[in-house]
Formats: sequence, C-alpha cells, structure tokens
Amino acid sequence: MILPSFESGINRVKIMRIIFTPVTTGTFCLHLSTMKLLKNIFILLWRLWFYFLVIITVFIALPVLIAVTSKEKYYPVFCRIANFWGKLILFLMGFRVVLEKEEELVPGKSYMFSANHTSMIDIMLMFAIMKGNPFVFVGKKELEKLPLMGYIYKRTMILVDRANAESRKAVFDQAHQKIQNGLSVCIFPEGRVPDDESIVLDSFKNGAFILSIEHQIPLVPITFFDNKKRFSYTFFSGSPGKLRVKMHKPIETTHMRVKEDKNRLKKQVFDIIYKDLTEDMNAKTH
Repeated sequence: MILPSFESGINRVKIMRIIFTPVTTGTFCLHLSTMKLLKNIFILLWRLWFYFLVIITVFIALPVLIAVTSKEKYYPVFCRIANFWGKLILFLMGFRVVLEKEEELVPGKSYMFSANHTSMIDIMLMFAIMKGNPFVFVGKKELEKLPLMGYIYKRTMILVDRANAESRKAVFDQAHQKIQNGLSVCIFPEGRVPDDESIVLDSFKNGAFILSIEHQIPLVPITFFDNKKRFSYTFFSGSPGKLRVKMHKPIETTHMRVKEDKNRLKKQVFDIIYKDLTEDMNAKTH
C-alpha cells in the first residue's frame, strides 16, 4: 500500500512540473510578437477610424459650414456647431472628457485661451470644452494645405506664416478685429507640437501674451493632461480613455503693459501648466 501512494505522488510531481514548466524563449517571443501585431492592427484601424470620422463629418456638414463662415456675424453659430462636432469626434473615438474649472467664465466675454499643445485632438478638445465664449484659433499657415479641413481652417482661423514678418504682424491686426467683435482667441503658446515627446512643455512664444495685454483681456491657462498619451503624433500609439482638462482662473491683464509685463506673464502661465504636468507625472510614479 505504501508503494502505490509513493508512485502516485511522483506522478503528481511530474504533472505539476509539466504544467508550471516555463515556455521556451522562442515560444515566449513568438507570443509577444503576436500580441504586438494584434495591438498594432487595432491601433491602425482605430487611427484610420479617426481620419474617417473627421473627413466624413466635415464633408456632410460642408454646406452648413460654408454658410455659417460666410460672414463674421455668423461665427458664433459655427462655434456651436464646432462644439458639438468636437464632442462627437471624441465620443466616437472612445474618449471621455473630464473638465475641472477653477472659475466659471463670463458668457460672451473675450478671453485669451492658452493651452499646452501635444496632439491632433487638441483642437477638438478645445471646441468640446468651450461653450458660451466663441473663439478663434491662431494656427500655422501650413494647415490650409490639408485636404478639405484646410478649406475650413482658412475660413475660421487666423493663419500665420512664422517665417514671414508681415504675416506675423497681420495676426495682430486680425486678432484685434476678432476681439473687437466680441470673440475670444486661442493660441497654443508652444507654437508647435514638439517632435521629442519626452519634452514635458516646450518654450513659449510671445504672441498670446502680447495680445492679451494689448487688448486688456484676461488670459486663461489650460492644461491638457492626457492628449499626448491618448493620441500623440506617433502613429502606432494611443488608446481610448479619459482626457483630463484643467481650466485655470483667468489672469487679469488690465494693470499690465507689454514692455514691462510680457515676459512675466509668459513665465507665470508656463509655470502654471508645467506644474500641473509634472505633479501629474510624479503622482503616477508613486
């Protein structure tokens, strides 16, 4: 009776060894390669879905967009359409916007909005979170070359060729007209999305701060926490999920002068957004 029990125990040990024996290095690598391939296929289809959504929604709405961008007085209507469009694109991409406001904005009042620039979805997100304060973007002139979207950008944005001094000056004239007509302005003060994604926040250009002081309008710093992670310019990257936004308390500029206060205001806004981003990064590592 002892011997069979002993042999049975040996057999159980052998079975356990077979079950828990690690797979070979080759098999493990093959498994990882398969998982990576499947992930990349999903991201590819998801990214193509994004471009399809943008193109098809703009194409369908094109007659209406042409009508509401034909005259300056119709621009608030365009902003309401863009607000719905931004929310729709983000929702259908699987994004969920979580907005924190330090202070409610005054409806109809002109502001300068300045956010960090990390992704193609920054524009959609700005439209999605803004309601009651129609605004116009200042963007690079190269955007007008984009198929279909370039046509809309040209009719709704202030486009600037940063290599051309006259074009840069024209931005101030156009922005002045928009603000006089009761609109707000949105400028990504970094000027571009940094090629190096390890950069937390790139250096700021002067435009947003000169304009806000010259026109004595409050400047609102805005932090996008997740756009780079969710939908960066690296093609095979990103995922659906939360898009957290923090809209800071407006900074009043009525007491400021361009020459004396431009750089101080620029540093103040940079520090606010940089502090948000670094604290969030540190919180995730602990």
